[in-house]
Formats: sequence, structure tokens, C-alpha cells
Amino acid sequence: MIEIARALLMRPQVLIMDEPTSSLTQSDTERLFQVIGRLRGQGVSIIYVSHFLEECLRICDRYTVLKDGETAGSGEMKDADVDHLVALMTGRPVADLYPRISRRMGPAVLEATALERKPRHGAATIRLHEGEIFGLAGLVGAGRTDLLRSVFGLDAAHSGEVAVLGRPAGRPTPERSWSQGVGFLSENRKEEGLMLNQPIRDNMTLTKLGSFGRFGWISRSRQTAAAQRWATELALKCRDTDQHAGELSGGNQQKVALARLLVHPARILLLDEPTRGIDVGSKAQVYEIIGRLAAAGKSVILVSSYLPELLGLCDTIGVMRRGELVAVRPRAEWTEPELLSWAVGKD
Repeated sequence: MIEIARALLMRPQVLIMDEPTSSLTQSDTERLFQVIGRLRGQGVSIIYVSHFLEECLRICDRYTVLKDGETAGSGEMKDADVDHLVALMTGRPVADLYPRISRRMGPAVLEATALERKPRHGAATIRLHEGEIFGLAGLVGAGRTDLLRSVFGLDAAHSGEVAVLGRPAGRPTPERSWSQGVGFLSENRKEEGLMLNQPIRDNMTLTKLGSFGRFGWISRSRQTAAAQRWATELALKCRDTDQHAGELSGGNQQKVALARLLVHPARILLLDEPTRGIDVGSKAQVYEIIGRLAAAGKSVILVSSYLPELLGLCDTIGVMRRGELVAVRPRAEWTEPELLSWAVGKD
């Protein structure tokens, strides 16, 4: 909000806004749109860059879609819809954006029982099955991230316990979670998820360095081979695995963060906003990766603020509201309005 205010204080005639709502709450976003409306009325021209297509449809007059650095299409916004824009951005029909790869859910692999960390979140119980994608919906600040961090052990819970793969239940810690096959992907890849000034190779293998050498020495060739395998598997766009992670696009940085969980390897993946800040084409690739992992028997808890993403990917969806897990249902029993209604407390 301060950055936006600084730009407005310059009284520009042309204002370029690059992902202005990516870190804003819904109410702040609405206030921003009111400001944009006033600026248009004063004759200010605005270039609005966003991955949130619904926002573009709402406030923009014309559009240009970029794909791989080139114009894929342009036109009047009144003649466009989300399906058309997604098809231009990804090169595929919107129906193919969320792959429903055939899979079968198996026994429970993670059970969090009455896990509580006041005041961040109340007592929550989650059961995750083999091959299942479990989604967590809710407004920003509802406690989704806090609950996920408690399940992994990054933030110590005050009460409750977690059992993984039939082992005795206990209070989770990051070391215990990693050793039991649980991996965590932070919503903040630049500050928590990656070492941006280090090579892709080191970022991918950081939690498994002991398997690439002996007596404290790391075999660079074995480490590079493992990193290159997953770079190829995930279609990572880079010069080589010696390239620094900070030089990659947001979508490719996210693939590096995901690859670390696969190198480890994790059987249970806790993914916090895995598509935040990446373009629709990269989102489609991440969706495909998550679908393939679930089809291979891995289990996923997915936090997302984008409801179509949850409805398109998940088998089960739970809703967080003011720190409480208030409802858990199979995906088929949810609609977007119902999810939003539970999230805001209108149930």
C-alpha cells in the first residue's frame, strides 16, 4: 500500500502497476480499484499487469497476453473471457488446466489430532490419505499457513500431536518431519524457500547432502546428476544447474523449491500457495506436477487463496476461518460460492 501511495504522490499521467494486489487483502484490493477508477476519471492512463484474470476483466478496457516473451493475443476486454485468456497464456484449452489424473486413495498417511497453536489457530484435526490432495481454503490471515507450519513443526504447537505413516504420534519438529518423509514448501520462496544467491544444484539437494558423499565430502558429480535429473523431469528452464536460483523466473524458482522435496524424497508434501506470483503457463505445469505426484501415491496438503485451483485439483477441501478449521468435505460437495460463504462466516 505504501508503494502504491508513493507512485500516486508523483501525480503520474501514465501509471504502470505490476501485480499490485498480489499481497493485498480483499478489502485493500477493493480500495485500490476505487482509486484506479478515480484516476481513470482524471485522465490517467494505466498499464495493469496481473495474473488474476478476474481483476483484468473487471477493470481493464483492452488486453495484451504475453507468452514466452512474445505477444500471444490482444483485443478489447469486453470481447474476452477467462477461458479465452487462459488458452492464449497456456496454449491449451482451460478444461485441460487442472489435470484429473486417475488415482486411487489408500490408507491414512498423516493424522494431525487436535493440533493447536493459540492465538494463530485453534485445535484442528486433519486426516490425509495416500494419493490424496487435501486443500485448505480461507481468507488471508485465516490461519491456513499457521496450521500447515504447525503440522510440519516449524512453529511449535501448544497441544495436539501428529502421526505419520503409522508411527507413534508426537509433537512434530522439522527434523522429525523430514526424517518421516514429510516435506514443506513455503509461501515465501524468496525469503524462506530458496537460497537465491546459490546454484540450483545446491538448492535442490540441500536437505539430502549426506547421500552425495562420504566422511563429510560431497561428490559434485553425483549431486549434479541428481539435480539435472529433476531439472529435466520438471522441464526447468535454466542454463544448467550451476545457475543461481535468483536468476530464474518465478515459475522456475518454484520448480526448484518443489524439486528439493522430490530429491529428499518426501512422501507427504505440504504446499503453501505453490502457484503464488507465477504466470498461468507455469501454474499449469505446477498443477500437472502435483497431479502426477498424487497419482504416484504421494499425498499433498495444498493451501491456496485461489478457489478454482482448489476445486480443480483437490479431492478434499477444508475451510479455515479466524483460526478455526470449520468445515471439511469432499471436493464434489463444494462450490465456489459455498467455499467463500464458509470462509467469510455466512454459513
